[in-house]
Amino acid sequence: MKHDEAHIIQEILNGKTNRYEYFLDKYGQQVFAWVARIVSCQEDAEELTQDVFLKAFQQLSSFKAESSFSTWIYRIAYNAAISATRKQNHDVLHLDDAVFANLSDAQVDEALEDESEEQLRRLSQAMEKLNADERALLTLYYREEKPLAEVAFILGMTESNAKVKLHRIRKKLYVIMKQEKR
Repeated sequence: MKHDEAHIIQEILNGKTNRYEYFLDKYGQQVFAWVARIVSCQEDAEELTQDVFLKAFQQLSSFKAESSFSTWIYRIAYNAAISATRKQNHDVLHLDDAVFANLSDAQVDEALEDESEEQLRRLSQAMEKLNADERALLTLYYREEKPLAEVAFILGMTESNAKVKLHRIRKKLYVIMKQEKR
């Protein structure tokens, strides 16, 4: 963690609570954008983002700097967003493992690396059919470009588990996109 952030946290804990504005300014938009991708509703994302920063402020004394502040707040945001989505009743597509068995990685990679407008539209629609955990994993790794170790920490899983899930989700996206093409 940056030394200046550690210093700001210490100032906040010593009573200069107005210094918390630094974290709101620096990470507020990133956290909101990520939460919005998970919950798929801007109004819910706005409310959850406020809750996340309030909870982080209230728990700031428990921050041990084992990770960066951004990783820590992303983990709080992830837990809040997942909790919110679990309370809602979403139609999520579940596919049998056998569907993935005959798919080659090359086949999947080729389809997902196609950046044509039509393919990107299909990809966006397919992502909406994933569950919130799957969208969170993809968003952190591909959109936020966070390292796999950080993604695993935020999502509360091992790095190898995150890698396996990414692999399976990519195949799932491919299958969904193929079904939509028909």
